[in-house]
Amino acid sequence: MLYQDLTGKIIKAFFNVNDKLGYGFLEKVYENAMVLELRKMGLDVKQQKNIKVYYDETEVGDYFADLIINDLVIVELKAAESLCPEHEAQLINYLRATKIEVGLLFNFGKKAEFKRKIFTNDQKLNL
Repeated sequence: MLYQDLTGKIIKAFFNVNDKLGYGFLEKVYENAMVLELRKMGLDVKQQKNIKVYYDETEVGDYFADLIINDLVIVELKAAESLCPEHEAQLINYLRATKIEVGLLFNFGKKAEFKRKIFTNDQKLNL
């Protein structure tokens, strides 16, 4: 599995934060706690990193990824009732718009849940 050790650490951080904070906070609270937890693990964390989207070499929009870890993994955080296909599509689009190939989607809902997505660079049309 691509970056298995790194994603394992990130998933551990997610469960640590979930165990300590529980359910019901705003997404930003979980994001800030994840940054602290990941940095305690010695990981490089970029928060709210701008991702530009291009069409025919023209910028047509931008997103802000919640977290980028070690420039290798995009983390998208949710504080929703449950994960839905739109959340997964959002993460795939972040991967599609960057050279990053691995994404993790975390939900700090009533039931903690996560998904791991891979979108390899050979699948990407525009880099």
